Amino acid sequence: QVQLVESGGGLVQAGGSLRLSCVASGGSFNLYNMGWFRQAPGKEREFVASISWDSGRTDYTDSVKGRFTISRDNAKNSVYLQMNSLKPEDTAIYYCARSLVSGASGRYYETTQYAKWGQGTQVTVSS
Repeated sequence: QVQLVESGGGLVQAGGSLRLSCVASGGSFNLYNMGWFRQAPGKEREFVASISWDSGRTDYTDSVKGRFTISRDNAKNSVYLQMNSLKPEDTAIYYCARSLVSGASGRYYETTQYAKWGQGTQVTVSS
């Protein structure tokens, strides 16, 4: 059974940095695209960033481009989200997710393209 566990969230001042981690257990991590999503109170879950199974492609939502970096280490079954220059509007619960299919290509922006989800980690950015 696949399990995803996020960590690294917390409270930070605007302009600060956090690094989120997500460790996967079970299944073939290295064959699946991974994504980070976030959900703020009263809002729908939204795409933040994704990385292909081979790290050949990364995508970001416009609001985090140039500030966030997604990466993965297949040897450690882990995916990361380095978040710099944080803003109050980045406050949300952040979730990592594993794609529905293995060896996929193309854009992976939609929640429906992901089948496995972590429990989330809270990120709070104070002004």
